[in-house]
Amino acid sequence: MKNFEDLLNILKSRFEKNLNRHQNLKWDDVQKKLEANPKKLESLQKMEETGGEPDVVGFENGEFLFYDCSPESPKERRSFCYDQEALDKRKENKPKNSATEFAKSLGIEILNEEEYRHLQTLGEFDSKTSSWLKTPEKIRKLGGAIFGDYRFGTVFIYHNGAESYYAARGFRGVLRV
Repeated sequence: MKNFEDLLNILKSRFEKNLNRHQNLKWDDVQKKLEANPKKLESLQKMEETGGEPDVVGFENGEFLFYDCSPESPKERRSFCYDQEALDKRKENKPKNSATEFAKSLGIEILNEEEYRHLQTLGEFDSKTSSWLKTPEKIRKLGGAIFGDYRFGTVFIYHNGAESYYAARGFRGVLRV
């Protein structure tokens, strides 16, 4: 995208098509906040460019919440292990990056389990893919990481070794503006 005007048009159109995701919120309020925060617009642009289809899903503590709302885990964010520590531990067949490091480069945070479950109340997401989720420290210290998906009409949260990676597993992020 060449400029933020194109991005704002995409975000406005998505906002208007998916009013169920942000009841009682007005696009003009969102746009004003975005225009006052160019760094956040840069992050939204990166979310969009990597296939996330970001949209407003709520407002809390004076901030609009943007989640990746693509039907499946964002295409350009798949085949990553969980974090840098896991990437460093792999001796062979290393993935190109880790989910947490790539999220940082976009200026976003990986959704946690609560946020992921909230996303799933707004539609059906990850019916063919899965998404790494922010993993509690206790699990991570033991070498694990969690991910979620939607199968059989149910949201499932599972675990894997943090160093694992799969072509159908990516991550979804949240940006607070």
